[in-house]
Amino acid sequence: MPKINGNEIRPGNILEHDGHLWSAVKVDHVKPGKGGAFAQVEMRNLRNGSKLNERFRSADKVERVRLEQKDQQFLYETDGRLVFMDTTTYDQVEIDADILGERRPFLQDGMMVKVEYYDDEPLSAEVPQKVTCKIVETEPVVKGQTAANSFKPALLDNGVRVMVPPFVGQDEDIIVNTETMEYSERA
Repeated sequence: MPKINGNEIRPGNILEHDGHLWSAVKVDHVKPGKGGAFAQVEMRNLRNGSKLNERFRSADKVERVRLEQKDQQFLYETDGRLVFMDTTTYDQVEIDADILGERRPFLQDGMMVKVEYYDDEPLSAEVPQKVTCKIVETEPVVKGQTAANSFKPALLDNGVRVMVPPFVGQDEDIIVNTETMEYSERA
């Protein structure tokens, strides 16, 4: 694994520090009036989610880790664990359901998910940015209600509540942005 200087750390970099894997969340380069410059790095532990603020001088060397990304197909859920299949080797992998966080409800059977691995350990999983869902409950469509910024609550088939425009009715398919958890467009 390549070592990089402390001043080369960028947000999104994966670092090995004190025997743990960390993702750099925020990096501030500080040049105090007295003494050498340093990078103040806010990091999040990839295994347990804890946060750490650390200072790295430009002379400090830190291990930069590259994660392997694999596209895997979601098969089913069993006992709080998600089962994915590698579509090239047909190997099945069980991953803890907490890895998806608040995006877990958007996971659908047969969906392709991007899973990041360090050696053979899955660290993170990403559902597609846009997912099609069906509205199961919302207020009825009112003709003539065309105000630009008016939205109404809607309950999706996966149990998530989103705000939708007034022209969208019950039992319609919509596309939801999984990053912002907001209505994107009609399907």
